[in-house]
Amino acid sequence: MSDYIELDFHAVETNKSGDAIALRYSLNGQQRVHVVDGGYLETGDDLAAHIKKFYGVSYIDHVILTHTDRDHVNGLRKILEHFTVGTLWMNRPWIYAAELIQRFENYNSVDRLESKLRSLYSAATELEDLAIEKGIPIGVPLQGTVIGAFTVLAPSKARYLDLIATSERTPALVPESAANTLYGLIADSVRAAVNLVKAAWGAEFFPASGTSEENEMSVIQYAEIVQSRILLTGDTGRDGLSEAADYLTARGIGLPGLALFQVPHHGGRHNVSSATLDRWLGPKLMQLPENTNFSAVCSSAKADEHHPKKSVIRAILHRGGHFSATEGRTLHWSRGISREGWSSVPQHEYPDSQEEHE
Repeated sequence: MSDYIELDFHAVETNKSGDAIALRYSLNGQQRVHVVDGGYLETGDDLAAHIKKFYGVSYIDHVILTHTDRDHVNGLRKILEHFTVGTLWMNRPWIYAAELIQRFENYNSVDRLESKLRSLYSAATELEDLAIEKGIPIGVPLQGTVIGAFTVLAPSKARYLDLIATSERTPALVPESAANTLYGLIADSVRAAVNLVKAAWGAEFFPASGTSEENEMSVIQYAEIVQSRILLTGDTGRDGLSEAADYLTARGIGLPGLALFQVPHHGGRHNVSSATLDRWLGPKLMQLPENTNFSAVCSSAKADEHHPKKSVIRAILHRGGHFSATEGRTLHWSRGISREGWSSVPQHEYPDSQEEHE
């Protein structure tokens, strides 16, 4: 059979969005199946049933956790329970306790710091425990790691350690309970301060501040299969996208030129900027093109009133992309293979307004 690739962006339907992606590809007659994130716990069974129905496999070569947020990690427990898994790939902050101890002035014991980090990232530690129980090897997906046909572009180890040390979740800044309260107050105040304003074609506004360190920890993966370049981003932000672009171009792969772009963090506007999107997707066009240049897929729940942001949808369309969001349905993207009974998703309507701060 000829080479092919297909990706399924599974619906994660709660009042908050999540990520759950299954993909299958064949290169030189060898088929591989990957799962990237699993959504919430209730998503996992649905994702497993989908894989069994459409891929017809009981073995998954690679399971990748992009970062430790529960809307990405919890459903993967079900994947590990339903399938035989070749390798689980996940970055675990606690395994770097010895390297980080000097950056946490309130800790003088590596064991205590490791224990604290385990408790702060409890969903990921539970996934690690399950993998160990089932004898599944755990790989470290840092920059340069090759996972099947995919290469990890970010984060680098040095940047990952910096993100752990500076994250609002970790004990380096304030106590856990205070950090959670403070973060919630900031998030609520920022959300309340946003309103919509009319905007002409091409106008773009993104906040000066980026996303959280936790989101920036996301594993960014890149592959070129069937002459199609694919970027999977998790919840990464502007820094992660810049680090990934630097790594790719340093290896002689020019940008833009993507066929598929996963819109980071459910279409959050703190994750991208005009300059970042220019680099990955190309400059803004004068008008909406008759034919789109690439696909942009956004994992966002129908019940999530805050994602995707209109400013992000507009920016994708400005660069000639076809924007689609899961919103209660599984989105299928493929090259070299087709799926009977599935129809194309129409282009997202162009928003005539976007978010701005008061």
